[in-house]
This record gives sequence, C-alpha cells and structure tokens, in this order.
Amino acid sequence: MLAAALLGASVLAMPAMAQQKTEITFARFFGSCESDYGNSQDVAKARGECGVMTTLVNLFNATNKDNIVVKPQVIEWGPYYQQLTARVAARDIPTIAVMHSAQIGDFVRARIVEPIDADLKAMGISPDEFTKNARTAVTMDGKVYALPWDTHSWLWHFNVNLFKKAGLVDANGQPIVPRSVDEMLAQAATIKEKTGKQYILLATSGSGDSASSTRGYYSWLYDQGGTIFPNGFEKADFKTPESLAAFGAFEKLARAGGVSKGIDGSGALGGFLNGDGAVMMTGTWRIDDFVAASEKPDSPLYHGYTTRVFPNLFKQPAVWTDNHTWVMPRGGSTKPEVRKAAQVFLKFLWDHNFDWARGGGHLPARESVMADYAKLPLRQYVVDIPSIGHALPHEVRRQFGFQAMIGEEIVNIINGGRTAEQAATAAQERSEALLRGR
Repeated sequence: MLAAALLGASVLAMPAMAQQKTEITFARFFGSCESDYGNSQDVAKARGECGVMTTLVNLFNATNKDNIVVKPQVIEWGPYYQQLTARVAARDIPTIAVMHSAQIGDFVRARIVEPIDADLKAMGISPDEFTKNARTAVTMDGKVYALPWDTHSWLWHFNVNLFKKAGLVDANGQPIVPRSVDEMLAQAATIKEKTGKQYILLATSGSGDSASSTRGYYSWLYDQGGTIFPNGFEKADFKTPESLAAFGAFEKLARAGGVSKGIDGSGALGGFLNGDGAVMMTGTWRIDDFVAASEKPDSPLYHGYTTRVFPNLFKQPAVWTDNHTWVMPRGGSTKPEVRKAAQVFLKFLWDHNFDWARGGGHLPARESVMADYAKLPLRQYVVDIPSIGHALPHEVRRQFGFQAMIGEEIVNIINGGRTAEQAATAAQERSEALLRGR
C-alpha cells in the first residue's frame, strides 16, 4: 500500500514539474506603452522602440517551448544607470539589462558586468556576425561583454517642403546639405527670409536634453579628426583647434538665430511635426515616426520628409555613435537554469534584430540583415553610419558624465550667450574635476 501511494504521488507530481516555469528579469528603458502594445504579438506591426520591445517580450512569453517567463522591469531613461547600480549593491540584480556601450567600460571596471563569450558560444552566436561598429562597442581587452542590439547615431531630419519654399533643393528636389559652417549659416538666413520659420530645432531646456548638443559636438569634432583625449585618457583637452571649432559652430549658429532656444524635447518634436522648423537635430530612432507623419495628408511633412547623416562641415565624413546592448550583470543569473533561460531569450532577440532595426529606427547590429535594412524607407541615406561612426574608447571613464557636461556648456552657448572659448574653458575645468572623482 505504501509503495502504491508513493507511486501515485510521483505520477501526480510529474505534470506539475513539467509545468514549472523559469523566470528571468529584464531591466530596460525605452518607455512604457501597455495601452497600445500590452497584448501585441505581431512584431511586423509594431512601431517605435517601446512598441517593438514590448511586442517581442510578449511574443517570446507566448511561444517559447522552454517554459521561460520574461519579467520586464521598465525603468525611466534618466535615472536608469543610477538605479541599476543601486540594485546591484542591494543584491536585487536583473538577469539581463540594457546598457549603452558608452557605459560598458565603467561597469566592467566596477566588476558589475562580466564577459559573455561562453554564453555567446552556447547560443550559437559568433562575434563575426556583428557589424564592425557593434563588435568594437561590446569588446574590451579582447573579451565580449554584451550582445549588441543596434548602432544609433545623430541625424539631420529635413522638412523638405520648407527647403523647397526656400529654394534650397537640388535638381532632384532633395535638400541641399551644407558642407561648411558658412554654408550652414547662409541656409539659416535663407530659411528665415523665405519661410519665416526656424532653421534648426534642437532640444536644450529639458532634463537630459544636454546629450542632444553633445552628439552634435562630437560629430563635428570627429569630422575634423579631432579628439578630446589627445594625450591619453587621464586628462581631457577642450582647447584643441578641433574642439574650439566644434564649440564655435554652435556659437555662430546661435548668434545667427539659426537654432531654437529654450525648448525641450517635446517642444522640438512638436515643432518639427507642426512645420515650425526646417531641420530637427535628433537620432535614428525618429525616422519611422517622421515617415509615418509624411504619409498623412494633413501633416506639414506630407510627402516632404527625408533624413541625412549629421552633416560634415569640415574635413571628413564622421559621426557620433553609441549602441544599445544586452548585458548579464554579475550575480543576476547564478542558477544554471536561469543562465540557460537568459541565453535562450537573448538568442530570440538576436534572431529578431531586423525587427528592432525596422521598428525602432536604429541600424542593426547583425551584419547579415544590413542589406534588408537598407531597403527600408530612407535607410539608404544612413547605412554608412557603422563605417564612419566614432565613439569614445572604453578606456575613457565617466563617459555619460562627459556627455552631460559638454552638452550643458553648449546649452550655455545657445541659451545663455556664452562664447566658444568660455564654454571650452568651463568644460576643461569641469572635466578635470570629473576625472578626479574616481
């Protein structure tokens, strides 16, 4: 009787064991959009970073055969890295976390992020599949620390209708992209005279808007072959001719009234969609939104939108880039079954890299899907970004601190009337304090 009872108990337990779920936590930003995509599983119809990311998680949870459940932890972009650091200190560590490649160096030095070479091998993913830009972004000292997800960059988004009205289009009706600071200033004057609209819309007054200016500064610095670390990574130099010229481009633009003052991100976005500006400086992630607007007959962008890589005003094509990546923080997947589940989910994401690039607007990290990406609307104008993109090396500490600080000084030029020399001097002093605070 006892043996029969034990046998019966084991039989009853088997279905329960078979249904046991493995949960992994997934820390990310990209916003929350449950009202639109909370139940969505159709990736082909998802648009925008949040829509695609939410839909991919929904699809994985609904279709994976390994009884894995991904639990998203959506965190606001602004405090994301401070919260991630605090969670690690409190031992509340996510299994997988999104991380900009610009942050990888600091998190590796803090021993929070560890190599995933063995995980990639287990997933059947070779770093040879990464674009050159993406591979550099996730590699440090010969080891891979993250699965790259994209390359994103800084663009000029054009209201072609205003450029036509101002007579600033070529024979094919495409906007003429300035090739020097003087040409840019001449365009600003023409746009104002012929249309009465602002030349460039740039967010400079909201929380986090300083990064917008920095991305333009870096792009114009790299156009000249310049760097803020000409003599090693322990001390920055903002007084080089190239740095002063990059600051100077913003000073000249501001003094000419060619760039908006005192508006935040929503103001710049709304202004561009409403036809109040000829150019908006923002990232690759806005392409799909603006394409959608250009298809609406009641939009000022109707049949009148295009985009280009941030213009080279100096010597060589170059542009700022960063990358979203996926890391597995140390201590977040100590159980073998959790680590395996994380690998399965990351492989799923890698297989959907094109869906992210299509809907999110960024360039793919997977070389094999670049050809298909180039066929998407207007992407032919940005596919060169991985080959001309530049970023600070991982050896540079506190890269997001530099991003905020440089942008704040450019905001002081635009909104406060500072000169390029004054901004460079302030940046020099602040950079030394930033690097002292190890």
